[in-house]
Amino acid sequence: MKIAICGGTGFIGKALQEHWLKDGHHLIIITRKIPTHATTIQSQIEHITWDQLEHHPELLENLDALVNLAGASLSQRWTTQAKQRIIESRLKTVSAVSNLVSQLKKKPAVVIQASAIAIYGTSNDGTFEETSPTRVMDFPSDVVQQWEDAADTIQEVRLVKLRVSVVLGSHGGAYPMMKLPFRLGVGGRIGSGQQWMSWIHITDMVRLIDFCILHPEVNGPVNAAAPHPVTNDQFGRTVAAVYHRPYWFPIPSFLLKAVVGELSLILLQGQRVIPSKALEHGFEFTFPEIRDALQDLK
Repeated sequence: MKIAICGGTGFIGKALQEHWLKDGHHLIIITRKIPTHATTIQSQIEHITWDQLEHHPELLENLDALVNLAGASLSQRWTTQAKQRIIESRLKTVSAVSNLVSQLKKKPAVVIQASAIAIYGTSNDGTFEETSPTRVMDFPSDVVQQWEDAADTIQEVRLVKLRVSVVLGSHGGAYPMMKLPFRLGVGGRIGSGQQWMSWIHITDMVRLIDFCILHPEVNGPVNAAAPHPVTNDQFGRTVAAVYHRPYWFPIPSFLLKAVVGELSLILLQGQRVIPSKALEHGFEFTFPEIRDALQDLK
């Protein structure tokens, strides 16, 4: 297949590249600047800048799929400037993809557009599926709602809005920092520990994107989350057990808020999200349980 990736140099993008190169696919990485090492990497990969595409959209004719993962990380202190940067980075890229697709004579069969489970809002007792109503109740849910609204302007192709949970991997994402306190012997619950954490192993994240591309019956919102969410307390106890470390040093809510500000919201509140659509279409998770996932990442 011929696949274009926006945001292909990030944590998930790099894992996708590795997976698809092994399968022999031709990849186009859409980036702001072509890396200096681009001439020495695999011949299966080519790099195209956004500036090039603005003048020559035909460079993306005959794609089988386009995957848009681009967007500034939420894992930063949410100053006014940072919030604006987070929103604009998403809306600008989605708008560019929408405009690009509209200009192509032979459009890709599918566009996989990154989204996030924050669109459901937070709850300690609710369970969310793809058919659950979306709720704007805080900054993350507002960002994702705007993100998905913008994605709906991508027309005339099959559109999959991949609502991503916490992606667990050893070489990027949040997990290396999440496990650090436990490895140092000072790990414990965050706040009450009862907040839900929906998660997915990086292997299943990559496999699910591949699955969505290969199955034309899959469209619309798809929850990228393992079928067995855990509470923060369950997650912490599992990390401690996997690394044979104590579980005893809770982080009070007020201390976390003082250290990271409004960003503490995504650590102190959560959602119990179920991947109903993936399961209904026959996707089988390699790591459905948190303990097996963390053992694999050890």
